Amino acid sequence: MSVALSTAPSGVSRMTLADAVGLGATAWATLESRTARPSPFMSWAWHRAWLDAAPSPEAAESEVLLLRGADGALQALLPLASRRVRFHRVPVTALTWATGELGCPDHLDIPALPDVSVAEFAGSLEALPWDLVILSNLAGGSETTTQRLCEAMAERGYDFRREPLWPCPYLDLPSDWDRYLGSLTANRRQTLRRKERQLQREGVTITDYDVDGAAAGLDHLIALHTRRWENDGQGGAFEDPMVRRLHQRFAVELAARGKLWLSTLDVAGAPVAAWYGFAWGDTVYFYQSGRDPAWERHSVGLVLMGTMIQRAIERGYRRFDFLRGADPYKRQWTTTDRMTEQITIFRRGLGGRALRALDAAGQLRARLRGSAGVEA
Repeated sequence: MSVALSTAPSGVSRMTLADAVGLGATAWATLESRTARPSPFMSWAWHRAWLDAAPSPEAAESEVLLLRGADGALQALLPLASRRVRFHRVPVTALTWATGELGCPDHLDIPALPDVSVAEFAGSLEALPWDLVILSNLAGGSETTTQRLCEAMAERGYDFRREPLWPCPYLDLPSDWDRYLGSLTANRRQTLRRKERQLQREGVTITDYDVDGAAAGLDHLIALHTRRWENDGQGGAFEDPMVRRLHQRFAVELAARGKLWLSTLDVAGAPVAAWYGFAWGDTVYFYQSGRDPAWERHSVGLVLMGTMIQRAIERGYRRFDFLRGADPYKRQWTTTDRMTEQITIFRRGLGGRALRALDAAGQLRARLRGSAGVEA
């Protein structure tokens, strides 16, 4: 997208994502922290890390719509990029989140002050070239800023569709660890305690990585994660060099703010399991882990996960979020989840109506396939 800078003290202006990041972490944090559902993936740190990881042409094409009040104060940020995507096998031009899918971000929304009208963004979006606006991995619910923007677009005659994406299991944390253990099955409690005792006899220790050690800790995580997945004949989450670069920068930014949760479980000084996540607001997010297959029978991943949940409880956090994917091992810790969503906005006119009809046909085919599967 071309860049058109505005010097207007109020209303909507546009700038490159790099220039918007240049406004500084505080400007972003003021908005993100007051959004209905804050997420680390909406933060300045995530966007700064993405700029380091993304190819230069893609980074240069990403920009931000900024909404300022009458006093010139920043009220909302909408990071976007124009991408060619396939929609039901048809190539289209879509506006998406600036950072896209790299790193699998969840619980996204438009960072904005509470109750700010984002209808002005609708007029700016109309002036941009696109067939669809596709905003994925959204925090679910009707009270989000993104939902308000969609309603403003609907008032201008645009159709939009919401659909569920990913279940994200989570724990509402109790006041103490023993109370949480009491919520697990007897077999689960006994297994966890038995494995903890076995590892204690092995002389295990836990190493936490802060600002000075973040890079080394992430190297341990990536090595253990890759080893575990190679054992299953797969590459794992860090196979893409861009993902590795993103987290190498993101982890350092988090550590500088005291929000990094990066630990290894060590035997004789050697890491045999690693856990990577971050604290944000009242929530601890579990992002990724790794373990040495040689220590599989000792359940090192299980013990380290339990340790991190216990820490979150003891440090007064209110929620533990496992992020996307209802993997069986997550279900061993919780039975609750929340869904992320995707919103697709269709351009007005013949082209938009054709895409809407194509989408409706695709949904119908999916329902028929689902019904056939149930009957079978």
